Amino acid sequence: MQRTPGLGPLDAEEREDLARAFASEGFVVLESALDPATCATLLAAAQRLASEHDFEADRGVFRTDDRDAGRDEAFFASARGVRGFLEAEALDDQGRLRVPRDRALNKIGHALHDLVPEVRALAESELVRDAFRIAGLDEAALIQSMLIFKQPEIGGEVRWHQDASYLRSAPQRVAGLWLALEDADRDNGCLWMVPGAHRGPLRERYAVDWSTREGTLVTTDPTPWPEDEAVPLEVPAGSLVVFHDHMPHRSDPNRSARSRVALTLHAHDRSAEWSTDNWLQRGELEPFVLGGR
Repeated sequence: MQRTPGLGPLDAEEREDLARAFASEGFVVLESALDPATCATLLAAAQRLASEHDFEADRGVFRTDDRDAGRDEAFFASARGVRGFLEAEALDDQGRLRVPRDRALNKIGHALHDLVPEVRALAESELVRDAFRIAGLDEAALIQSMLIFKQPEIGGEVRWHQDASYLRSAPQRVAGLWLALEDADRDNGCLWMVPGAHRGPLRERYAVDWSTREGTLVTTDPTPWPEDEAVPLEVPAGSLVVFHDHMPHRSDPNRSARSRVALTLHAHDRSAEWSTDNWLQRGELEPFVLGGR
């Protein structure tokens, strides 16, 4: 379901309409949610963080075609920090960079809303509070934030998945926001989602045994991914996608000459208990709770 509310906070009637659409389809698209100046500020922050990455010391790669086998201590630690992860195709067979440094990162995460002022300002905005209210989180506790670059020509595929496989609470009350900082289309790897598929089963669960510090992705339901029903979310810069934690989604590789930078935020309901076997554990970070109505 796609709506165009315009800039700024939503009024109560608009929010209720969007909440009904969200409940029906599992996602809503708000075009022009962010103004160009805000997009530019966040893009500049992304470029600054990328320039600060230590490419000599840190060559950690993020990919989704290995069933999450590559998750390690650096990845777990990123839940409480700001850490960059490279595109798999940014490195050659000897582990050397084969692209310019400013085109090498896959993403930066996962506590940007705690530690990066530009992201924190957005996270504290009424727009973000309204977006989580659309998803039914009246008092949202932010748990994760990522800048995703989808680099030109080497931006990696993100396979079909559901966020609830990685972010669990009891009861299950998690929602995601995906903010386009640049135009996203089929050529540069836009999101694909399946209207109404959030009512389907959770197909996988990624859990960490913290006694051994090993994570495992297991199949919990063999129902095939509903590929034939997927629709592309081709959206202009400034758009905001609100989506359910059971919504199957993916993105294709980016083989175009354009990047597709996006910022994502995830939150759970403050009253829900965060699962102790989730990979993301905030440790000493204070809860980042958005106010209620």
